[in-house]
Amino acid sequence: MDARAHSGCGAVNATSLPLRAVGPDVCVAPQLTPEAMAEAARVGFRSVVNNRPDFEHGPEQPTNAAIAAAARAAGLEYRFLPVDGARQSPEQIAAFARLMAELPRPILVFCRSGARSARLYMAALGQR
Repeated sequence: MDARAHSGCGAVNATSLPLRAVGPDVCVAPQLTPEAMAEAARVGFRSVVNNRPDFEHGPEQPTNAAIAAAARAAGLEYRFLPVDGARQSPEQIAAFARLMAELPRPILVFCRSGARSARLYMAALGQR
């Protein structure tokens, strides 16, 4: 079966990626590496959103540029919407809601732990 035939986050159990479904076709994850982008594409994700600012906790964190290049090489749509872990502004929530409306699904969203991405998703749902 073609991995792209998976619907939503049904691939959660078919991968070693640390995924958590927050919606029928949206999953969140903790920090992902450039190497994880090929796996995300393999299990059927079509888009990735990175909510973690570069160097948030030091230089060992993969950069947005490295992850973006790997995502695009894997055939994924990729967007960078860095937000603070403690607070997401109304403007950031609105920008996230636009991404959720525009990007092809299923979508994988990540940050340091997955928590701020999950909060952004829930806040964006409230804007519909």
